[in-house]
Amino acid sequence: MINLKSALRGCVLVSTLAAAPFAAQAQDFINVLTGGTSGVYYPLGASLANIYGEKIDGVRTQVQSTKASVENLNLLQDGRGELGFALGDSVAMAWEGNADAGFPQKLDKLRGIAAIYPNYIQIVASTDSGITEFSGLAGKSLSVGAPASGTELNARAIFGAMGMSYDDLGKVEYLPFAESVELIKNRQLDGTLQSAGLGVASIRDLASSLPINVVAIPAEVAEKLGAPYVAATIPAGTYDGQTADVPTVAVSNFLVTHEGVSDELAYQMTKQLYENLDTLVAAHKAAAQIDMSKALEGMPIPLHPGAERYYREMGILK
Repeated sequence: MINLKSALRGCVLVSTLAAAPFAAQAQDFINVLTGGTSGVYYPLGASLANIYGEKIDGVRTQVQSTKASVENLNLLQDGRGELGFALGDSVAMAWEGNADAGFPQKLDKLRGIAAIYPNYIQIVASTDSGITEFSGLAGKSLSVGAPASGTELNARAIFGAMGMSYDDLGKVEYLPFAESVELIKNRQLDGTLQSAGLGVASIRDLASSLPINVVAIPAEVAEKLGAPYVAATIPAGTYDGQTADVPTVAVSNFLVTHEGVSDELAYQMTKQLYENLDTLVAAHKAAAQIDMSKALEGMPIPLHPGAERYYREMGILK
C-alpha cells in the first residue's frame, strides 16, 4: 500500500511537471477563429495565421473554420481561441449579454484589436425565381445564414426594418453560404442573404453558374437601424451579370481577442496585421478596405492594452 501511494504521488508529480511547459507556452499559440470556408473570414484568417507564424518569433498558429461571429465570440470568452472575426452588431450584443442573439451572459473577457472591413448585406436570387426587389421575397424560399450566426442576426434586423419577418417567407433555410448556393443551383431554393465582403466566393460561384438578381436594400434601412449599420453600394460588375450598382447596407467587421492574451502577443497581432496588408489583399480583396485610421471606429468593447500600445505608437491614439 505504501508503495502504491508513492507511485501515485509520483504520477501526480510527473503530470504536473509535464503540464508546466505547455502552460508556460500558452501565449505562443494563436488559434484564429474564422467562418465557413466559402466566406471571407476563412481566407483572411488563414492568411493572418500564416503571417503570424512567419513574423512573430516562437509562435505556432492554427486557423479554425467555425459558424462565424456568435460562435467565435463565445469561443474567445472561453479562452478557446486567441483571435476571432466578428460582426460589429454581434460584438455589441455579446458585450451586453443578449440571450436572443446567442449570448446568455455578458462576454466580459472580450477585448478589441481592430475594426477591419465592412460586411455588405447581399441578397441574391436566381432570375428564375422572379425576385427583383425586397418585397418580392414574400412567399419565396430564402436562406438567412446558419442559426444565430452574425449573418442571421443581420437578416432579422433587415427584415424588421423593412416591416417584414420570416413569417412572410414561403420557406426559411438556416444554412451556411456554400450550402445555400448549392440549393439555388439545384432549383431547391430561391435566394440567399449573405453578410460578407464584396466579391464573396459563394456568390461569385452562383453568378457564374446561373443568372442572378442582386436585390436592393434601401438606404433608409440603415437610417432606421442606426449604428453599426451604414448605407452602402454593391458596385456594378461585382458579380457576373450584375450590370448596375445596387444599394444595400453594411456593418463593420472586427478582430477580437480576450483579456487572457498577453499584451505583447496582442501588440504583435495588431502590428503584423497592418504591416502585411498586401498579403491579406492577395488572400481576398475585401482586405483592401482595412484602414488603420478607421481601426477604432465603432469599437463596441474595450481595446486590448497590447493593441492600444500599437495605436499610440502609430499616433492613432494620443
